[in-house]
Amino acid sequence: MDMCTAEATASLLQVEETFLACLARIDALILKPLLQAEPSDHKGKENFKLFLLLNDRFQALWNLTEENYRILKQKHSTSESFCVQDIYTVWKGDLFLSLYIQYFVTFANYVVVYGFEHATKSKSEAWKHHKTVLKQFLTDFTSETSMSLALYTVLHKPIRDHIEQYILLLTKLNEALKEGSEKDTFTSAIKEYVKLEAFISQVLDEACFTKSLWKSLGCKFTDMLCVPERRLLEDSKNLPISASTNRSDRILLFDDVLVLIQGNSFQSFDLKLVWVDENCREKSAPGQYGLRIITPEETFVLSAKDPQMKAVWQWKLNQAVRQALNGKRDFPLWGKTGEGTEPPSCRFFTYVFRLEGKFKSASYEGEWQWGKPHGKGTLKWRDGRNHVGDFKDGLEHGFGICLVPRRSEDQYDCYKCHWYEGKMRGYGICEYGNDMVYKGYFKDNMRQGFGILENLSADHPFKYTGQWENDKKNGYGVWEDKDRGERYIGTWLDDHKHGQGIVVTQSGVCYQRTFHADKMVGSGILLLEDDSVYEGNFTEDLTFVGKGKLSFANGFILEGTFTNKLGQGLQTHGILNTSNEQLDDRITKAQLGLEEFPVEKRWKGIYDQFLEFIHSGCKEETEESFVGFHIQTSKELRKSQEYLFCQRGPEDVSWKIEDILEELVQHQGLESVQSYLEKALKSSLHPLGKLLKALTIAFQATYSGIGANRHLLTMAQEEVKYYAKKIWEFYQGLLHLALEQKGQLPAKCVDGDTSDQKACSVVLPLILPCFYPELFMLYMLYHEREDDLYCQGIVDLSLFPDIKLLEFLDVQKHLWPLKDLTLTTNQRRSLIKDKCFLSATECLQKLITTVDPREKLVILQKTYEEIESTVSRVVEKDYKLPMDDLLPLLMYVVSRAKIQHLGAEIHLIRDLMDPNNQGGLYDFLLTALESCYEHIQRMRLHQRENCHVAHSS
Repeated sequence: MDMCTAEATASLLQVEETFLACLARIDALILKPLLQAEPSDHKGKENFKLFLLLNDRFQALWNLTEENYRILKQKHSTSESFCVQDIYTVWKGDLFLSLYIQYFVTFANYVVVYGFEHATKSKSEAWKHHKTVLKQFLTDFTSETSMSLALYTVLHKPIRDHIEQYILLLTKLNEALKEGSEKDTFTSAIKEYVKLEAFISQVLDEACFTKSLWKSLGCKFTDMLCVPERRLLEDSKNLPISASTNRSDRILLFDDVLVLIQGNSFQSFDLKLVWVDENCREKSAPGQYGLRIITPEETFVLSAKDPQMKAVWQWKLNQAVRQALNGKRDFPLWGKTGEGTEPPSCRFFTYVFRLEGKFKSASYEGEWQWGKPHGKGTLKWRDGRNHVGDFKDGLEHGFGICLVPRRSEDQYDCYKCHWYEGKMRGYGICEYGNDMVYKGYFKDNMRQGFGILENLSADHPFKYTGQWENDKKNGYGVWEDKDRGERYIGTWLDDHKHGQGIVVTQSGVCYQRTFHADKMVGSGILLLEDDSVYEGNFTEDLTFVGKGKLSFANGFILEGTFTNKLGQGLQTHGILNTSNEQLDDRITKAQLGLEEFPVEKRWKGIYDQFLEFIHSGCKEETEESFVGFHIQTSKELRKSQEYLFCQRGPEDVSWKIEDILEELVQHQGLESVQSYLEKALKSSLHPLGKLLKALTIAFQATYSGIGANRHLLTMAQEEVKYYAKKIWEFYQGLLHLALEQKGQLPAKCVDGDTSDQKACSVVLPLILPCFYPELFMLYMLYHEREDDLYCQGIVDLSLFPDIKLLEFLDVQKHLWPLKDLTLTTNQRRSLIKDKCFLSATECLQKLITTVDPREKLVILQKTYEEIESTVSRVVEKDYKLPMDDLLPLLMYVVSRAKIQHLGAEIHLIRDLMDPNNQGGLYDFLLTALESCYEHIQRMRLHQRENCHVAHSS
């Protein structure tokens, strides 16, 4: 230890020793007597609690000083080498600073509430006993004759003086140190103690300033505004500024609130929710410089007479707001005017709205910006309503969940929706407290556009899928009444069936009528399950009334007037025509809804949203609102939101809108487009994938279950084709937008295909799997009679061994693959079955394993090639089959393949095949397959007619 360091350390020891002696005298002569003088009045008790805290702070400071003194003395006496760790005031500088700050903040709080004045008025015996000794002690520190002022001085001046001594001694030590880390540590500690000096001075000044205010204000204001921790930062009486006309007589800026006093009343504004806008838009009076003060429910202007005064108030307001938001004061409290950062405009806070408006009495907890809820937040009303979600400029905007209590106990309507400027708009889900669920679109808080309403309760379960307008069912929609076992497909007006409608029942009955306010009017067509058809008027329980025509399945037609009298059953007066042998297919297979519900007007609500999304520029933030999302059925906002119209599984691709548009530009070749669309349509996150899922839901709502009726086949088939067309249009719309954003022009179509052809060739095969189960069921029902005849024919043909069947079908003998008929023991060649053309048969059987018409046609081509290959092997040369040879061989293969619903398969391929394949090889092979199918039916019909003739004879 060098000489300078030793001297400084010795001086520090002496200073600490003197200071500890002073603290001991203060404790014995002031603190302990006052602690024995607990007052009985309420105000006195509150102040006494504060004094107890002040004593705790004093004791902590005393203890730390003793610890510092003990270590210094030990090191100094042993003459050990000196290091930073030996001086607590440096080594544990943060702890010293913290205890000093706590002491002086508590001391200032005691000053503000007139603590010393109350203490000196104590009537306790212990206090009276010490008064004389105390006065003598106090004269050593101050010439103040007032006991309260003397106490004030003695409890802060020695401690402030001690800090000054610390600074002097640490500076002396620092000068003795060599350059290095220890010197840097000392330099840093000295700076902090200098800041502490400034902090203490400012704390005491603020306390005296605030104490003077409480003395000048009336008891009414003091009682309501005075709290120990509150500090007056500025007063308009000292630094003139005025609020908006007739708003206030006096403006007080505290460290936590801004107060406007007007006569005998005042308004206070929590600084955490005060924003100061220097760019005041309101016109100030000539010679006035305004600051706009923004709070959650009020905005007003503070006007100063010169720009300097405005600047000082602006700075003080901003620093006060920032420190209030930080939850602590700066150290020191104030820098120079003009220094210090501005408070953030975005904040998180809780506030209860008071004034009239949609949020009156509601508590908002969340993010704010410039006086308005902005960002994530929660609104709660006293009546049980609450809204959790996104806000913008003071209104619900973006995704949110809103709970609205119902009159019945413990039941809520839960809206999970997108909001726009305070109202529901876009896609949402509402779980009503009465077990109903709505999934669809909203506008201005009402159901609007496409939506699904389902009643999940056991009492009258139903499901409506369709168009809404002004919160009511309006336009095209499908209603399924699960109690009655029937489905209504048609138009609606103000929640009533109105206009043309088709009703399909569980029993297979189907009818088309005109409805007016849920009632059937006029005549209609009733298609019964036994293939009978009634045209005329009938009641809701399907009883014939009035004029009508009944066409029976056997071809007879009854035309006349029908009545149904109680107890007498159905009666008719008319003419029975028996000249027709069978009913016309145009009647038994009549297709409903084609003229009444043009395909382009069905599900317009779905298309409109996607079209609007494209027209809006496909913005990321509006994507969910337009094209839907999915969240679990719960009454809480989930951390991660899923998307509707899909069950979201693990996704390999992240479909952000900007990525979608970027990738679209890179996939413009035909094969590339097909690959892109296949991936997009399978994704639950891509807009096109969501569109497909929405259309799938609508299709299933119409044609699955009860809706599986052969009279709806054409309606369903043209709907699927139209889906492909719209998806292609939306793909084109996305592509054009992507190119437009890159400043490029869309490429011209070089293959000459129209949009409809592209939709059919590119999109239809990709989307068909989604609709295939319902669609193929309709084909099966439509062709049920023909398929039954065909199946009976197949059963008859299956009885033939291979050689007999080849002979029966007039297949030329030189084409028979006899080598394939391998014999086993005791087996005759003429009895072998299912061996000839086995590869072709197995190939054709794969027809039912795929849903894509293109793939079905490829299977048909491979079957043809297998037949040709087998024949070439038999004749031992390349052999191109002429039509005369192909048909018998193909019929053989068809009969052995035993495809159950071949008629449905053929017609589905024919209706949905790529138009580019018409007239080519695929078309030729499909025609050949169709000829085989019809020939097998005719064979069975002839057999049935021969049996009929035989029985007649």
